[in-house]
Amino acid sequence: MRTIKQSWLRRRFCPCCGRKNAGGLPVGAFTFVEILIVIVILAITAMMAVPMIGSADTMQIRSAANVIAADLEYAKSMAISRQKNYSVEFDVSHESYSIKESDTGDVISHPVKKGFKYIVNFSSDSRLNKVDITQVDFDGSSVIQFNYLGSPYNGSGNPLNAGNITLQAGETTSLITIEPVTGFILISN
Repeated sequence: MRTIKQSWLRRRFCPCCGRKNAGGLPVGAFTFVEILIVIVILAITAMMAVPMIGSADTMQIRSAANVIAADLEYAKSMAISRQKNYSVEFDVSHESYSIKESDTGDVISHPVKKGFKYIVNFSSDSRLNKVDITQVDFDGSSVIQFNYLGSPYNGSGNPLNAGNITLQAGETTSLITIEPVTGFILISN
């Protein structure tokens, strides 16, 4: 008798507020309006998330372009401050580059990662692995040098006339340009 009375009470009264349940509907059911509100919230969330997923290529290519520009600036500032030639040598086939002291040809030590050489490899870096270095052209060379004034030279030691690095991630492309004489670095999409 007790179980019948408890089930009758559950159907007739709401367990949380004790109000009488009009119409005899189960208390745990959702109304159409509640379901509609949840669907609208999920749709808004999905609309915000989809562009973020699609822009992963864009974010990685921006980051890669900024990393390369910063490393070119680092090589240039090392050349000026140490009064020696420093070069950045790109390897398009391996999606990597290294910073070297031009006189010795040795890769310099990384200033932050103690005990490591200054070699950047996009394919092994999970933050930049979608980015491809598609083209490097420093007047026909893949090496750019900076002298004690910070002026850029190509791999043959001639003053740089034009310097470009092209990056691609998916459908997104970015171009890094190094200006002759001044070594000014410009990133464009």
